[in-house]
Amino acid sequence: MRKTGEKDEIVILVATSGDTGKAALEGFADVEGTRIIVFYPDGGVSEVQKRQMVTQEGKNVLVFGVEGNFDDTQTGVKQIFTDQSLLLKMGEQGLKFSSANSINWGRLVPQIVYYFSAYADMVRLGRISFGEKINFVVPTGNFGNILAGYYAMRMGLPVNRMICASNDNKVLTDFIHTGVYDRRRDFVRTISPSMDILISSNLERLIYELSGRDSEMVVHWMNQLRTEGLYDIGQTAHRLLNEHFWGGWSSQEETLKTIECVYEDYGYVCDTHTAVGIDVYDKYVITTGDLTPTVMVSTASPFKFNASVCKALSMDGTDDEFVLLKKLSEKTGQPVPDGLKGLENKPVLHGRVCKREQMKNVVMEALGI
Repeated sequence: MRKTGEKDEIVILVATSGDTGKAALEGFADVEGTRIIVFYPDGGVSEVQKRQMVTQEGKNVLVFGVEGNFDDTQTGVKQIFTDQSLLLKMGEQGLKFSSANSINWGRLVPQIVYYFSAYADMVRLGRISFGEKINFVVPTGNFGNILAGYYAMRMGLPVNRMICASNDNKVLTDFIHTGVYDRRRDFVRTISPSMDILISSNLERLIYELSGRDSEMVVHWMNQLRTEGLYDIGQTAHRLLNEHFWGGWSSQEETLKTIECVYEDYGYVCDTHTAVGIDVYDKYVITTGDLTPTVMVSTASPFKFNASVCKALSMDGTDDEFVLLKKLSEKTGQPVPDGLKGLENKPVLHGRVCKREQMKNVVMEALGI
């Protein structure tokens, strides 16, 4: 804002499936010239994730639960961003919207760096020779992180294949295999809730590239998705997709078994999202025989999903999640992350839950419009 001479106050509007919300809240709390409003799906995040958000301090911070799933939450935020009457009213009061999740291109740019950094680490450790191609496995629902990897590849990073790992909400897996994106299916609440998504907003950025940057065609497909629930990118774009991507999915039972096996074999405790990626990678190798050196993109702390991780490790996972933090630490010898310590004792500062159709009014009320 200082560099561009921006005078308006920036309102950071975020839809989160669990992790981005807390990171954004922590980053913008009490930052001059900004306000931040975070919406999360009520009942669609772990208790630890929820408590991280609803206890967030800061004079410019607001957090709301939304009745529904992440798709409902994200759709509501997108509608607010494109509401011209609201944007006009905000302009009159010196306010502008921005976002901190992957709706915003500015979130993808720094993620690209991680892929180059990981490759450099592989070279430094002697796992590969410079210039040798590698694979990346990315557990994803909204397609943001793996899209950053695709952009890194387009920028010249030696990548053989991007492996897209899904949970029971396997709309991306089916799309990669068929070229048809079909959201007409039941939404499943799983033990990897940050991936419980049926409308992957970043995918339209990929199909824009695959279609030769034909924006009119992408608009047509997005309209079909909205009105009919599916679209077909055709043989040419699908062939390009399969040159770079492979998709697979892991059931909840397979995910739990993966956590157990990885811990028994390596002493490493992975969370319920990373485990999806590991299981899908095993399936990829079995299916393709490809033994290219591979980086697994691990996505979260197991302590944030401790009830499921404890169940996978044959521990009693029925206790309160905050009791399980200590038990999981004792079992594995890993310390509870500093950001999760004492969460249960912090006062809840943001307890309001709204319907999706109320989100605009909630924002207007919060901004005094």
